[in-house]
Amino acid sequence: MKHYLLVDLGTGNSRVALVDANGAILGLRTYTNVYHRDSAYEDAQYFLPEEWAPLLLQGCRELCGEHPDVRIDAISAAGARQSFVLLNHAEEAFLGLPNIDNRGRDYMARVPEHDEIYRISGKWATEDFGAAKLLGLRQMYPERYQEVETVLSLSEWIGWIFTGRRAMEYSQACESQLYDISQRNWSQALCSFYGLNPAILPPLQAAGTVVGPILETFRRELHLAEDAVFVMGGADTQIALLQTHIRPGDIAVVSGTTSPVITEVEQKFYDREQRVWTDAGLGAEGYQVEMNPGVTGLNYQRIKEQLCPDIPYEKLEAIYREKTRFHSTASFSSLLFYQRRALRRGGFFMRAPLAAEAERTDLVWAVLADIACSIHEQLQYLARLTGNQSPYILGCGGGFQSEALCQMLADLSGRELRLRPGFRQATVQGLTALCNDCLGEIPVKQGETPQIYRPREGQLIHRYEPEWRENRDLANGIS
Repeated sequence: MKHYLLVDLGTGNSRVALVDANGAILGLRTYTNVYHRDSAYEDAQYFLPEEWAPLLLQGCRELCGEHPDVRIDAISAAGARQSFVLLNHAEEAFLGLPNIDNRGRDYMARVPEHDEIYRISGKWATEDFGAAKLLGLRQMYPERYQEVETVLSLSEWIGWIFTGRRAMEYSQACESQLYDISQRNWSQALCSFYGLNPAILPPLQAAGTVVGPILETFRRELHLAEDAVFVMGGADTQIALLQTHIRPGDIAVVSGTTSPVITEVEQKFYDREQRVWTDAGLGAEGYQVEMNPGVTGLNYQRIKEQLCPDIPYEKLEAIYREKTRFHSTASFSSLLFYQRRALRRGGFFMRAPLAAEAERTDLVWAVLADIACSIHEQLQYLARLTGNQSPYILGCGGGFQSEALCQMLADLSGRELRLRPGFRQATVQGLTALCNDCLGEIPVKQGETPQIYRPREGQLIHRYEPEWRENRDLANGIS
């Protein structure tokens, strides 16, 4: 059986996994991502590749050392969208610009043709994407911008480390806002709008193809197979969706730090009112139409750590099952996507006077319910806009470890929620599938029984949602 080393670079943390071709995880290392603030901007963060790379390589060494009899056949990587690494003329990765970096915000008014940018790229002209980050770098640090020889996404940066070769997957290129989703190529027009040099953009390459052989230094150090290769990965959301077996006409939710709601389509989707993003599918095959409530799972993780660090998640789930009343609504999701509005105000909303029976777990439950309502709101609008009538939702991502969240979403949507085995580590499973396809490996099919959450009527979440919406809208001035 073949074995793979897989690198998954997220927003909050990054992981290295050793898996076999059946998707069994033999070992896992997780590292917290360290960011630095750049005080030259109002809201800019960066990371140093020389700080991240040694940790990830150490994880690879440890996993290979723990399994000396395993020979690795391939390495692959997935990376958070809208995150990039800059290489200079000296063949050094000298700066990382993550998705949480907003250094381009103050310069977006200078960028012309916002409507044309949306038409070509499928994305709003905002500071979220790579083009704006590079624009902000050029405006404040022109000498540093001149150092840039190549821009890579996170996942392709890992490929460069292991092979010395430069390329970018189509799904990641789409997140740069320098890629034409119709022509499936880099766009000279988009580069000109942002005043960027198209020469810094690497060749495009499809997911699941061989980037190159692993450099001999790493092949020997990690005891890899003689013919070990690096397999092109891609954007973490699209990689994770592979685990769901999404097909055109399906609608899916990837529940993590954020919770993109996505429907797969075969033809490019264009909305004149710009209420959605259109993403490139892996290998530029098809498109994915997206709405996103913004930060979700991270809110739940933080509030649990602050209010209930002594209560395990499993105990919280048991408490949720017994709930028949709520004493608070919460609003912490960060986007009203279909209005292109950032939700700047959030908090807890409670009736006065404070109920004597209110407990800290009521607040934590309210944040989980906020996630369910926020996802459902995006799902409603996306289904209406695209005409999606699927009777079920496909789900993946660590957020769906909460059975309460799963049932809330099924109840609110009136659709079954289906989770295939391995949904918690969907990105790792998606990378495994890519490596198998690339190397011609046929995994042993296990009995796959999905977890299914069927919708119910008259539940607590149904009473919560209208009060949640009223409080959220009032706080943010939404009419």
